[in-house]
Amino acid sequence: MDYIVRATAANGYVRAFAANTHDMAEKARSIHHTTPVATAALGRLMTAGAMMGVMMKGEEDLLSLTIRSEGPLQGMTVTADSRGNVKGFPYNPNCPLMVNSMNKLDVGGAMGPGMLTVVKDLGLKEPYSSQVDLQSGEIGDDLAYYFTLSEQTPSSVGVGVLVNQDESVQQAGGFIIQLMPGFDDSVVDRLMENLSGVKSVTELLSEGLTPEEILEKLLGNLGLEINDTMPCAFNCNCSRERVRKALLSVGKKELRSMIAENRPAELVCDFCNTKYIFTVKELQELI
Repeated sequence: MDYIVRATAANGYVRAFAANTHDMAEKARSIHHTTPVATAALGRLMTAGAMMGVMMKGEEDLLSLTIRSEGPLQGMTVTADSRGNVKGFPYNPNCPLMVNSMNKLDVGGAMGPGMLTVVKDLGLKEPYSSQVDLQSGEIGDDLAYYFTLSEQTPSSVGVGVLVNQDESVQQAGGFIIQLMPGFDDSVVDRLMENLSGVKSVTELLSEGLTPEEILEKLLGNLGLEINDTMPCAFNCNCSRERVRKALLSVGKKELRSMIAENRPAELVCDFCNTKYIFTVKELQELI
């Protein structure tokens, strides 16, 4: 089962999250029929979205991560809530296979130059929104840059997805480590030393490390304290009623046009590919 671990270290001057997201990434792959590089990219962004979602405190708070890019992947959208529910879709699930010089999936190359937009709906009058340029397209670097620039929170973000020969997901997970106000240089030095000993998240995942073990490896010498764990999962909250409301928004003119052509309305959810069909009779009732 997928889950997220929340922890602190260095007497509260470090907060950390780590997650196992295998089932989430595999469900997204099976829904969207993604090629390996699209599977890896979407799995990474969903993993980060899950951890960022549980950072929010309100039960109705919502997070949206959107990447629009110039590479063949074109970008993707992920949304998450504070209860560990995540959903997402890539703009080009059929992105061609790309590998880098280390013979690993080239997510950054597939993404290309682009923009990351983070929107947090915290129940206030206006949602919080921030945009940053992609730094590498590898997702972790880009989100670390966002945290540092937009939230003034120095952060290290590592997310990874291992894909099997049959294109299914072997492992998926990651971590977010953040420095809290008041930290001193000795904490930074030890943290940087710990992080320098890790080549990549996929290396940690290939070793079969749990989220707790990942945090122990990165923060064990800084007084790591595991605070709690919570489940996370791919979960789309679309419904016929929600789609019905969306259909109402197209206006009477378009609905009358479909009725005149005796044409049922067919809508497909971008996140879970569920198809909703409204008959001509139902369209008449909507009007």
